[in-house]
Amino acid sequence: MMMKLMMTAASAALLALSGAASADQALAQKNACMSCHGVDKKIVGPAFKEVAKKYAGDKTAHDTLVAKVKTGGKGVWGQIPMPPSPQVKPEDASKIIDWVLSLK
Repeated sequence: MMMKLMMTAASAALLALSGAASADQALAQKNACMSCHGVDKKIVGPAFKEVAKKYAGDKTAHDTLVAKVKTGGKGVWGQIPMPPSPQVKPEDASKIIDWVLSLK
C-alpha cells in the first residue's frame, strides 16, 4: 500500500512539472517567441535547447536573457538581431526564460 501511494505521489509530481513546462511553452507561444525560435530547431533565432546548452551553468543567464527579451540583442548567435519585446510582462519573461533554461 505504501509503495502504491509513493508511486501515485511521484506520478502526480511529474504531471505537475510537465503541466508547468507546457504552460510556460504556451506562454512563449502567446508572446510570439515561437515565431523565431523552435524548441529543437533554429527558425530565425537559435533553438531554445541550444540556448539552454549555451547558458548551462551560467549564474547570470536568467537575468541576462530576461533583459534580452525586453531590449533585444545582436551578435551572440549571428548577424540577425533579436528585436526587443517590451510588451512581454517581466513575470512572463522570467517564466519563459526559466522554461528555456530547463530544456535539455
